[in-house]
Amino acid sequence: MRACGTSGASVTVRVPAKVNVQLAVGAARPDGFHDLANVFLAVGLYDEVTAVPADSLRITAEGHDVDQIPLDRTNLAARAAELLAARHGIEPHVHLHIAKDIPVAGGMAGGSADAAGALLACDTLWSTGASREELLEICAELGSDVPFSLVGGAALGRGRGELLTPLPVGGAFHWVFAVADGGLSTPAVYREFDRLTEGTQVPAPEADPELLAALESGDATALAAALANDLQPAALSLRPALTATLDAGTAAGALAALVSGSGPTTAFLVKDAQAAQQVAAALLDSGTCRAVRVADSPAPGATLA
Repeated sequence: MRACGTSGASVTVRVPAKVNVQLAVGAARPDGFHDLANVFLAVGLYDEVTAVPADSLRITAEGHDVDQIPLDRTNLAARAAELLAARHGIEPHVHLHIAKDIPVAGGMAGGSADAAGALLACDTLWSTGASREELLEICAELGSDVPFSLVGGAALGRGRGELLTPLPVGGAFHWVFAVADGGLSTPAVYREFDRLTEGTQVPAPEADPELLAALESGDATALAAALANDLQPAALSLRPALTATLDAGTAAGALAALVSGSGPTTAFLVKDAQAAQQVAAALLDSGTCRAVRVADSPAPGATLA
């Protein structure tokens, strides 16, 4: 292994959260994964990952709920640095500092975002010259949501979510996100999905043409009518209290409500920025969530700050 060349004292990358406006889940495959039709939409809540030269690989973090994330080599950001370094024959000597604003274990791909951010930051810091295709290959090795965190915007994810097709979006969509107490394990939610669907014929996942058309036209009302998440029954089974949060947001005027990904964050599509503030205030007053966040979409993927 050789030492890393560096292109500067530090590199910071900003990377967005995501919401799944459609998450169609197929039956479990022999490898334990599920085929998906996963319509990703990046939203304007961001983590920042800063890479600084160091004598060894080190992870630090600040921000919301950082006591819940690992600060060792099991962190996806650390794994991203190691995989990139191994491909280019260098030592992964870097200090990665994560400034978290995306809810932790909330179904918004915060860990995946950090991995994508670390990958781009280290690629820039070390001047590896990796192609976009190589970075996406490493992202797919890291996890199903990581490629989209790098790309951002809107995309249809096939396979287990890592095979991306960019999607056109015709306007801005406004969201409110309700943050629940504690997280939900994505593998646990998929196991509950398998339990709930045991003995049934799970259809092959397909993207909804009406939802794709709503995205392309920028029609929030049409998008609201088409939002769907096959993991929502499993998430509600594991965390029944989320039903009250969904009901509170809908009662406050949200166009639609759903569990974000594997949860437990809940997402509320609203008609405009004013409605977002009204729904956010009502959710806080309802006492059914710990915090609320307001964001627009689509948002760019991992970007040098």
